[in-house]
Amino acid sequence: MAWRNLGRNRVRTALAALGIVIGVMSIASLGMAGVAINQQATAQLGTIANEVTITPGEDNPDDGVTQEQLEEIEALVTDAAVVEQKTNNTDVSARGQDARVSVTGVTEANELYTVSAGEAPPRLQSGALLSNTTAQELGLELGDPVEYDGQLYRIRGLLESENSFGAGGGGELVLPLSALSEQDHYDSVTIITAGSDDTAAIADRIDAAFNSYGRTEDVQLSIFTSADIQSGISGFMNTLELALLGIGSISLIVASVAILNVMLMSTVERRGEIGVLRAVGIRRGEVLRMILTEAAFLGTLGGLVGALASLAIGFLMFGALTGDPMGVLAWASARYLVYGFAFAVGASVLSGLYPAWKAANESPVEALRG
Repeated sequence: MAWRNLGRNRVRTALAALGIVIGVMSIASLGMAGVAINQQATAQLGTIANEVTITPGEDNPDDGVTQEQLEEIEALVTDAAVVEQKTNNTDVSARGQDARVSVTGVTEANELYTVSAGEAPPRLQSGALLSNTTAQELGLELGDPVEYDGQLYRIRGLLESENSFGAGGGGELVLPLSALSEQDHYDSVTIITAGSDDTAAIADRIDAAFNSYGRTEDVQLSIFTSADIQSGISGFMNTLELALLGIGSISLIVASVAILNVMLMSTVERRGEIGVLRAVGIRRGEVLRMILTEAAFLGTLGGLVGALASLAIGFLMFGALTGDPMGVLAWASARYLVYGFAFAVGASVLSGLYPAWKAANESPVEALRG
């Protein structure tokens, strides 16, 4: 009977179900988008999961990491590569064009950098590495000279530019450490470990040796790992996912109001019919269940269609953002399809409560008279 009642006015029923579809798509699609963005950020961080970065702390009396501190770090870390770095900025000119780049002085270039052409030598004693984007911008190729501090360095390798977290991003010039010899201290020290477990252990070891009260007080050296970055990104992404779900829920609340209107109109139109049912012995609870079933049918129909449409959108999003369309089937993202469907059915039933209560409690005599 409930299904037949919905079919009496197919256009009105279809429009109400469409509102549910849009609401479910909003919740599920935005939730899955947040998961896909989070996975993309985590994948980017994966390239530096085995790195510990050390920079001067707030309580460091020097302008950087001193030679004595570097030697102590090397003594503490015997099972990982320690790469000291000095940094600066300069303008690179070629063929009448200028580009501002960050300059990094380093010896073990192959530990930090990946090249798309040429080589990143294990000991960079001469020559230079230049980011691929800058080389393309200035029209430079392998073997071309670049000038820094009045001295020419020939390009030995072009750096990958895809990794936005690690070294090797756009706008970087890598020179031998001796090119920045006028700087007394090191701007940073990077430790390359064998894995994430070693990364945490080494970070704690250095923190205990240099910072009297941990990382919050008397900080001589600031120590960062990918776990610190991941923690910040995860917190931001969780907040973003909640915000996106809140935005999507607004659409479903609007759809619930539409269902409330549909159910009220339906009960008003069938007032006499409901009065007859009550007069021949149909109980209030049965009238109540019938109208609530109609609302549940609307929510179920709209929820299923919305979940299927959201699944298709999820395949496209994961394919574009993570390169793995099947990632949408993992519970981290698929749960939003379940949430959207459950919210659709629940909101629809809640929207039908008042019309059902109103119809079930109306006097049969008054209904028949009307």
